[in-house]
Amino acid sequence: MSVLRELWDRVAGTQPAPTVWIIVVAGLAALFVVANNRSWHLARNAITIAHEGGHALVSVLTGRRLEGIRLHSDTSGVTYSSGRGTGIGIALTTAAGYITPPLLGALAAWLLAAHHVTAMLWLLLALLAATFLAIRNLYGALAVLVTAAAVCAVSLLATAEVQAVFSYTTAWFLLLGGARPVVELQRERARSARRGRRGYPGKTDADQLARLTGVPGGVWVVVFGVVAVAALVLGARLLVPTALHVPHLPTAGGS
Repeated sequence: MSVLRELWDRVAGTQPAPTVWIIVVAGLAALFVVANNRSWHLARNAITIAHEGGHALVSVLTGRRLEGIRLHSDTSGVTYSSGRGTGIGIALTTAAGYITPPLLGALAAWLLAAHHVTAMLWLLLALLAATFLAIRNLYGALAVLVTAAAVCAVSLLATAEVQAVFSYTTAWFLLLGGARPVVELQRERARSARRGRRGYPGKTDADQLARLTGVPGGVWVVVFGVVAVAALVLGARLLVPTALHVPHLPTAGGS
């Protein structure tokens, strides 16, 4: 019991806020990774894990039967679930993919703003463990295990300063990296349209949602974009320390 209590105190406890330069450098590092095509190709695997994990979670929550997740070396992925081919359950499951990474980034930012660095890391580990149980191919298993090993090593072995750098970089990466796939999605749809592929049955989440709901795929891309931008704005507001916010000017005679 004492071990469990100590573990709980560690997870539920708070950690000191990092210095301003750590938060700024973490944000710039995440921006570089997302903006650079070479680093993005590798790091995008983490966004794909979150994307497919979102599909899987919502499929379970809506009563569908989760069959499994497959992740591929080209950073694509697919989540299989069974149930009704129409209705709110399949629509929510399909819509969950693109909005999960930025929303997860906003949640991470909220935990960091409350100084729960350890809790944020353990939440990531719990989500990765749940995702691993649903993986159905070797590459996917390796991708999740490598990601989980990195988070676990930082959580258990790293100093508080290193944990802070890693956690803030991860939060910024989820927020920024959650927006880029939406841009890539629209580019893919526009490229197909320019090629004049009439009757092309689009395979993207937006196209599937269009068939399920009757709402045009372009509208769904806008919805994904709005969620990503809103999460980024909220997350940035939480991550940037109050010392950097524009202060209220004192009124005449005020203190």
